[in-house]
Amino acid sequence: MLDLDLHIKNIQEKLQQLLRNQQVLVKENQRLVKELEKSKQLLLEKEETVAMLRQQLDALKIGTTAQSPEEKALLEKRINGYLKEIDKCLALLNT
Repeated sequence: MLDLDLHIKNIQEKLQQLLRNQQVLVKENQRLVKELEKSKQLLLEKEETVAMLRQQLDALKIGTTAQSPEEKALLEKRINGYLKEIDKCLALLNT
């Protein structure tokens, strides 16, 4: 009978440990879900920024026909730098 009581006690302890582990995992899951939602929101904002910048780039390309080739090249270089920076941010968010 003593062995049976000991077995039952061991099973109860293991069950309690499993319940504690489950609670920890539930909290971690909730934290990760919140983090994922924040990342999705940030990604959406960055995608909107990229779309806006692409529209501005298109408008600038159309509106810069009166500029010298040097000015056009400088402006395009700046805009491409901005786009590369945004692409890096998007890549970081997607990892």
